[in-house]
Amino acid sequence: MRIRRVVPDLHGENPADSREFYEKVLGFDLIMDQGWVATFAAPDNPAAQITVMREDASAPINPDVSVEVDDVDQAFAAAQEMDCDILYPLTDEPWGVRRFFVREPNGSVLNVLSHH
Repeated sequence: MRIRRVVPDLHGENPADSREFYEKVLGFDLIMDQGWVATFAAPDNPAAQITVMREDASAPINPDVSVEVDDVDQAFAAAQEMDCDILYPLTDEPWGVRRFFVREPNGSVLNVLSHH
């Protein structure tokens, strides 16, 4: 399995409020804004990203980090085999990702995903 990117998921009441900061202070571009979540990427390195979210649109908990892998089904099977705490089941989301949430051993919540 290959890791494609790792994105910190910051939490905030109004993700759009972060836009000016990330664009002007750090030089990021807004690449996704769904109201509840906004993602910013470095123009010269699109895999370098930061996400700000109010609350996840479909999961009962906000993740701390998103990890995009090339085979989310393989990652899910490995998490189940290890008897990990699955907080959100493997799900095909309407915005084009297949994902699940898992708690890592120190308590952080990871959103593990692949794009369709």
